[in-house]
Amino acid sequence: MKVHAITLGCKVNQYETQNMLASLASAGISPCDSSQEADIVLVNSCTVTAASDHKVRQTLHRARRQNPNAVIVLTGCMPQAFPEEAQALTDADIVLGNSNRAALVPDLMQYLSSRQRIIDILPHETGEKFEPMQVKRFYERTRAFVKIQDGCNRFCSYCIIPYARGRIRSKPLPQLREELAVLGQNGYREVVLTGINLSAYGQEMGLHLCDAVEAACAVPEIQRVRLGSLEPEQLQDDVIQRLARQEKLCPQFHLSLQSGCDATLRRMNRHYDTAEYRRIVEKLREVFPNAAITTDMMVGFAGETEEEFAQSLEFARSIAFAKVHVFAYSRRPGTVAYNMPGQVSNAVKEQRSRALSAVTEETRRAFLQEQVGRLEPVLFEQQAAPGIWEGYTPNYTPVHVPSEEALAGEIRPVRLTECTGELCLGEISHSL
Repeated sequence: MKVHAITLGCKVNQYETQNMLASLASAGISPCDSSQEADIVLVNSCTVTAASDHKVRQTLHRARRQNPNAVIVLTGCMPQAFPEEAQALTDADIVLGNSNRAALVPDLMQYLSSRQRIIDILPHETGEKFEPMQVKRFYERTRAFVKIQDGCNRFCSYCIIPYARGRIRSKPLPQLREELAVLGQNGYREVVLTGINLSAYGQEMGLHLCDAVEAACAVPEIQRVRLGSLEPEQLQDDVIQRLARQEKLCPQFHLSLQSGCDATLRRMNRHYDTAEYRRIVEKLREVFPNAAITTDMMVGFAGETEEEFAQSLEFARSIAFAKVHVFAYSRRPGTVAYNMPGQVSNAVKEQRSRALSAVTEETRRAFLQEQVGRLEPVLFEQQAAPGIWEGYTPNYTPVHVPSEEALAGEIRPVRLTECTGELCLGEISHSL
């Protein structure tokens, strides 16, 4: 039997999909590249916005239309956060939550035997442990994601994720070290440490994110360690200095901002203000030369006035982010912000999204232009076009290089010669 996996959402979901594929492989079910040739279609869902839920429904419909006889499995955050809505998605034959992913193979075997629809969603429990997972290989990837943390205790007023993921819990260091060692032995040159609230790694065990970074950097075969999205207020000066001692740590930091207006941040129940955020960015740039600072920014949050949006816009311009994911606020039932006054119209959200995108695209181009002339080690991932190879510098600048040699998985010194659009062009050098 064959399975085709469709992953929606974050890097944590990508990791969890690989883990589920490994579980299916142990049952004799191998991955394939398209839903049309699959016996099973696995949809690992996201529910961070209403648009995410819409995409889940579309994906299920498309999979059913393309392969009417396939067994369709829906899992991930959407059914965990909204079990009744997920149960109503009748294109799915099996519906699983995040809390009991281990039931995937048994539920699938039961369905194949009975052909009776299965809904298997269990609530998160207080004090639950980190789900044991170890991914040894990533299909069609030269970079390995490693999930080291799950859950969130922050309860930002707009966010449904604590309900979809439960409370914070972390991968024990011995398990993490074992997984990292296997990935290194399997040829992965770069690992990305990921989590739902990555900055909270180890808090319940008396550990710190720095412990996980140091464990990853200690693996001889791993040459680069990258961090997923971080909550900024966890990055005190001593933490930044400790991270800086790890030469393998890539100077790219995705610091979740959401808004550049202090009043909006308070309504969001974020745990920092713009002054603190700016201090952290300045310290990172001081300690990590040529660091890329990227972020997420939301427009149209409940109560956001034109003046507040203008403050957010100016803050984004002044920080000069290397890249920004701009998105509109989406009301999620069950969150505090759902019933807040001053809900912003879709038309205004679209207008503000365009305005913020225009500003952050300017700062993106300026950042890429600053990279021109630099000599950087590039980890190549894939062929972008015949004779053109695509890779990334340590600060995650995308680079295209001409080469007749196959470069996937190789780290080569590259002189960046030109900035064009969303990437830099370069030439392979013979020395760094």
